[in-house]
Amino acid sequence: MRKEKFKYNPETLSYEKVEIGWGERLVKVSLVVAPAIVLAVIFQLVLLSSGWFQSAREKELERDNAFLNAQLDVMRNDVSTAIAVLDDISKRDNEIYRSVFNAERFPADLREMGTGGSDEYEQLTGFQSSQKVIENTKKIRELEGKLYAQSISFDEVISLAREKEEMLASIPAIQPVSNEDLTRIASGFGFRIDPIYKTKKMHTGLDFTADTGTPVYATGNGTVVECEVKRWGYGQSVIIDHGFGYRSRYAHLSEFKCKPGDKIVRGQVIGLVGSTGKSTAPHLHYEVEKNGQKINPIHFFHSDISPEEYERLIDMASNANQSFD
Repeated sequence: MRKEKFKYNPETLSYEKVEIGWGERLVKVSLVVAPAIVLAVIFQLVLLSSGWFQSAREKELERDNAFLNAQLDVMRNDVSTAIAVLDDISKRDNEIYRSVFNAERFPADLREMGTGGSDEYEQLTGFQSSQKVIENTKKIRELEGKLYAQSISFDEVISLAREKEEMLASIPAIQPVSNEDLTRIASGFGFRIDPIYKTKKMHTGLDFTADTGTPVYATGNGTVVECEVKRWGYGQSVIIDHGFGYRSRYAHLSEFKCKPGDKIVRGQVIGLVGSTGKSTAPHLHYEVEKNGQKINPIHFFHSDISPEEYERLIDMASNANQSFD
């Protein structure tokens, strides 16, 4: 029941009932309700800003965000592991697979292929997980580059494997003169005393002592590229291109048994020992080149001697003595 109000009228000396209008009633209600509404709004804002209150959707988004961040960490570790495994494969590729086929190491700069500039990742910025996403993207690009380079390298190794039979027949692998008693090597690869000038100089081959007219054999399959004739230096010499980056030279010959353009097989007689050019006695000066660099021929006699005999030859060839040319 609504409570009625009265006021005293001094003129009539009686109490009269007070009538309250709707406007006054509305003002009184507003004075009570408005502060409550304001306090409720403020309380709600404080709860939202402090994180005390979250909607179901916000909680779901927070769980999703935590899950995605955890997956980004897992992805980073997985990619790092894949890169480490691929680096190990690359090492084996250079040190084992290519070594078997006497191939050059795969260029390191190609294994570290570039993956673009910093602007490539500009579209990934501005998000809560941008840093992790960019780091993972960079690692994935690195992995892609290494995989592509390794696929190129393996293509080359496969090609070498298919050519293995031809390669093994072509690489110099026997002694160029008959040397069953292993006594014919008179001077090895390295610095030796020049027989003419008596000074120490680099001797870029092996000297085999032999009588004039002793047969000289091609040490691997190939093509004769030159039958050189000089009054000094190498004198009369044969140069054979074996392919796969290998060449061999047979110098100071007394006679040629081949001509430029001839296809030669290992063990074929290509000339006779002599003492032409800069030579102090009949002998064969034998050289091997790999990709234009002269290398020690002693490492290419594995097909006609035993391991023990090979050790003896190395010991003989390593002695610092006077060369024959």
